[in-house]
Formats: sequence, C-alpha cells, structure tokens
Amino acid sequence: MKWCRVRTPEGPCFGIVEGETIALIAGTPFDAFGKTGKTLPLAQAQLLVPVVPGTFYAIGSNYRDHIEKMAQAAGRKPIYYDRPRVGYRANSALIAHDEDIVKPADSTDAFQYEAELVAVIGKSGRNVTPEQAWDLIFGWTIGNDVSERTWQRSDPTNIRAKNCDTFKPMGPFMLQSRDLRGMRTEVRLNARQVHSFDTGDMIFDPAAVVSEISKYNTLSPGDVVWLGTDDKPLNLKVGDVLEIEMTGIGTLRNKVVAERRDNN
Repeated sequence: MKWCRVRTPEGPCFGIVEGETIALIAGTPFDAFGKTGKTLPLAQAQLLVPVVPGTFYAIGSNYRDHIEKMAQAAGRKPIYYDRPRVGYRANSALIAHDEDIVKPADSTDAFQYEAELVAVIGKSGRNVTPEQAWDLIFGWTIGNDVSERTWQRSDPTNIRAKNCDTFKPMGPFMLQSRDLRGMRTEVRLNARQVHSFDTGDMIFDPAAVVSEISKYNTLSPGDVVWLGTDDKPLNLKVGDVLEIEMTGIGTLRNKVVAERRDNN
C-alpha cells in the first residue's frame, strides 16, 4: 500500500494512493483509520512531507562505495565503523516533493545531495533485537540529505552543514512494506542519470540501525530513520533539478534556488 499526506481545506490529511486517485482517511496510517469517502485527483493534490516525525534520526557511512570514494576525494584512508553512527536532523529543514532547496548565500560550491532510503517507524519500541526491529518498521520513503561539505568539515554539530531550512526534502509517498529485495535507487541531475545503486546494499541494514537506536531511545510511530547514501554525490548549483527515484516508492524532485537576503 502506498500512502501520502496532502493539504486539504480542513488541514493536512493522510491518504491512500489508488492509481491516479487519493482516498482520504480519518486517522493516521499508524493506528485505527477509516476512509472518509472523499478523494482527490493525484495530479492536482498538493503533497506534503509524508510524515512529520516526532524524532528525526539519520545514519552516515552506511554504503561501502560511498565511504571509499569520499575518502579518496579527501585524500585519506576509508574508515569503516563497527556500529551505526546515528545522529539527528531538524524537522525545520524538511520540505516536500517539488518544493525548492534554498542554497544559502554564504555557502560554497561544495553543496551536495545525498539520496537516502528512509525507514518510517510504525510501532513503539525500546531495546529490541534486529529481528524484532523489522516489526517496528512501517515502510519506506525517500530523503535527500542536502549537505554543505565545507561547513561539515568545520562544524562538528552539523547545525549549518545539514540542518539549514530546506536541506531535507522527503517524500513524495510512503510505501508500506519491509522488503528491500530488488529495490534500486536512481539519481538524476537535470534529467541526466548520475547514480544507480542497489538500495539495500548497506553495511548496516535498517533493522540493525533501528535496533541500535532502540538500545538508548524509545522509537515511536512516525519517527523516521534516514539510512545513508551510496556513491560520491556531485555538487549542486542554483537552477539544478535533482530527482531521486526508488523502486516502488516514486520520485522525489526538488529544484535548487538562491537565497534572497533582505539588506534592510
């Protein structure tokens, strides 16, 4: 089943994608819900981020090829970690499909995307095993972990490098599933394919990451866990359009625009 979250005159509402139509529901995908009988044409719907997380987790260094290519570019040896390196991201950075990524006026050319599978949590859990963790995962969506690399090297908190407003596109849909078999990630920059990789070819699979988080933090329905990227991202410039397509989920598309600062 494929889910979305849309703007309606009554406010944000979850819906089930049924072909080219969205069936609106009362409730959330994570608890009791029922169809309202109202529908929207998918082509005319204003899609919002598919879920607003209570807690926004993210892991880095989770694909071997990404680790090796980024280390090569930095002129150092690759570092492989023995456990997931989990951090946080800011909800204020989230934007939806087709909303603009704003490149800060003082950012450098090292302004990059990261195409990431996002695990959406559907059940509460604490201190679960990797086997039990699969039962906590409701499904998947797509994330673009926009990163300013110059700031990332000098700012250990990542408050600027990864958490500026608009730096976290997510969507457009949630795929209710736990199966990653056969899932591919395709990345297109200005309609040109620049990356293609096996989405599930991770060092730490989603259940291992969720289990690690749950040792110390209670996971709740609606939380999200971003799971890292593969390959070496390219720089983005103003005017670029970045598309991330994942099998079964859809395509997340966002344009890069320049920040406008009021001189007054």
